Amino acid sequence: MKWTYDWLKDYLKTAANVEQIADTLTRTGLEVEDLIVPVTPIAAKIIECTPVEGSDHLHVLKVDDGTGTLRQVVCGAPNARKGLISALATPGCVIEGHEIKSGKLRGVLSDGMMCSGRELGINDDHSGIIELPEKTKIGSPVLNSEIVFDAGITPNRPDYLAVRGIALDLSACGLGEYIVPKDEVLKPVSGARKVNIKTDKCPVYQFCEIRGITVKQSEPNIKSRLAAIGINPKNAPVDTTNYICYDMGQPMHCFDADEINGNITVRMADAGEEFTDLFGNKHTLQNTDMVIADDTGILALAGVIGGARGMTTEKTKNIILESAYFNSVSVRKTSKRLGISTDSSYRYERGIDPTITGIALAKAARMIMDVCGGEIVCTGIGGKVPSENRIIEYSTDMFLAKTGIDIPADVQREILTKLGFKIVERNGIWFITPTPARVNIEIAENIVSELIRIYGYDNISKAAVHKPTDSAPHRDFYINVKQELAARGLNEAKAYGFGDSKIEELLSDKPIVKITNPIINNMNTARNCILETLLGFVGENEKRGFPDLNIFELGTVFDGDMPGEQHTQICIVRTGDTSPKHWQHRNRPADIYDVKADLVALMHGQSFTVSTDNPPLWAHPFRYGAIMQGKNKIAEFGELHPSVAHKLKIKTNVNIAIVDDVEKLPGMRKPKEPIISDFQPITRDFAFIVDVDFPAEKLVGSATATDSRITGAIVFDAFDMGNGKKSIAFTITITPTDNMSEDDLQNLQNSVIANVEKKCKAKIRDK
Repeated sequence: MKWTYDWLKDYLKTAANVEQIADTLTRTGLEVEDLIVPVTPIAAKIIECTPVEGSDHLHVLKVDDGTGTLRQVVCGAPNARKGLISALATPGCVIEGHEIKSGKLRGVLSDGMMCSGRELGINDDHSGIIELPEKTKIGSPVLNSEIVFDAGITPNRPDYLAVRGIALDLSACGLGEYIVPKDEVLKPVSGARKVNIKTDKCPVYQFCEIRGITVKQSEPNIKSRLAAIGINPKNAPVDTTNYICYDMGQPMHCFDADEINGNITVRMADAGEEFTDLFGNKHTLQNTDMVIADDTGILALAGVIGGARGMTTEKTKNIILESAYFNSVSVRKTSKRLGISTDSSYRYERGIDPTITGIALAKAARMIMDVCGGEIVCTGIGGKVPSENRIIEYSTDMFLAKTGIDIPADVQREILTKLGFKIVERNGIWFITPTPARVNIEIAENIVSELIRIYGYDNISKAAVHKPTDSAPHRDFYINVKQELAARGLNEAKAYGFGDSKIEELLSDKPIVKITNPIINNMNTARNCILETLLGFVGENEKRGFPDLNIFELGTVFDGDMPGEQHTQICIVRTGDTSPKHWQHRNRPADIYDVKADLVALMHGQSFTVSTDNPPLWAHPFRYGAIMQGKNKIAEFGELHPSVAHKLKIKTNVNIAIVDDVEKLPGMRKPKEPIISDFQPITRDFAFIVDVDFPAEKLVGSATATDSRITGAIVFDAFDMGNGKKSIAFTITITPTDNMSEDDLQNLQNSVIANVEKKCKAKIRDK
């Protein structure tokens, strides 16, 4: 977003300089990336004027520009002569949208350009170069040189895409007084032309038809402001729509009324319908594209770009001005699919003030008629201007609760009022209606954010910070998960939410969610798993000699391309050795039992079983397990499949654990309450004979599930007995809740044996 200092002063009465304004905006949320001092034409005196050999109109001029060294310029103006003081555009100046550069004409160096009145935007005279008074100071600027602000806009602040929105924010910050614009709307004028809306993606469409205009150049201040921000001035009707777009944040369009047949219709395009834009590019549309049409066909892509038919030219005598509110999602989809980004689509995609269509229309019509004449012969409206119905309940105590900072209620009220918010208080609760341009304000937390932003982080003193007497544990579910994993020696990784479709095909058979316009080729999906990202980290670290990694990421993965089709996943990766080499102990390579232990820790004592069935594509077929509760798969762990590792050029063994949906992790939501007993724990040993391929995990799980007083079980022995059988021995820990006799213990022991033999088809080993 660009704007000039004098433009800002249309809406802000301030004595602050440009540096103070830039610092304040950056501090409160609008990062001013640059302050541009434009190069403008200067007064220069022609010292010599000689004809160019072989040309009937070009002259070589030697001009004094005030630097003490004469500058050579080639000029074709008929009034160029020795002694004339005119306007010189030096290299770097932008004239009518074109940057002036040094170059050769007819083989003669020209280090600049002498300018006409029209080229300067002062008048319409283009018959020769402008003639300045003899008393004009050589080297002085011919035009006002206004500093241009260049700022980066975040998606949540579309109100910053209007100069008046920036001025309102600055006034709330105490940097001046907001000049409330004298907005008005047009009086209804009945005419033959109407507007029909045939889609719910356009709540309101307003237009006015002006007849009898003479297309002229815009007023100098409009032209200079547009030129300063990089928009090439063309004529008053077109310049006005561009100006309103930046001034008020309302995109507009101007049609040649004589090219429009019948009524205006806002509708969805027919699949396969073709459209030619104002640059001559042809597009094949889909039924998801919204268009503006007449009885003949399409005139414009709604909110994106106008068409070749109906565009305003120098010969236009009658115009139709459009001011409408279009659905942001619809505009965004069309813009991205066709690869067209305009000032209009940029604003509609982020959300504009839905209530100013009529105000913008009135201002644009007045600006055009002031320059070009004409008369409004028809106005029309389709749909209805949306009303502002957002009401947010807010308590002044919430600010202290959320930030720990105590700001008086009257200060909070003053800030919100200056931002244009309306407050109604009932029983100590504030019912706040944001200004319509602030489409990002939806919940009470947004109010807190606005208050702290305007109040200023640098104004928070130590005395203002509330210090609670009792510390409380963090209640955020995801933070708790991260803290537990970090406590186990894992480092958190953070990455983009994108994936590579080729790698995703190697890792799983989940649906791949393609992105239409990826930022780079290997980020062409909305990722369906985190594993791909972490494997990328493993590969890059391995190349640089760091094969020992213990990392995790908790983040969003996508199941589809519609809202709500996503969930939160955890992925854990351990590679290399568990510890560095040391003389006091042996280090060992990480294995799947390390990542399994990470998952078991997150279960918080919840019972589970392990299944080795149906390993996913990423997992080694014989080094994989899934943690189950009944038929529900809670998590899975395993070693990276050798073929996948080979394709990804990873040489280190990679051990992986995945909780596909964190919300279903039972141990974090309902941790098992530990048994606190006054009695000593009791242990009992068991040995069972099972098939050689039977997992020990199921034996232990069946044993611990027998009685709630069994609080632990550890396998301490296993050996192959031959004939397809093996022996597994384990110890259970019993935590009594009351006195237990020998008979009680024997009964519990018998229950364990019976339960294991029944569920695992095992047999107790006698010896």
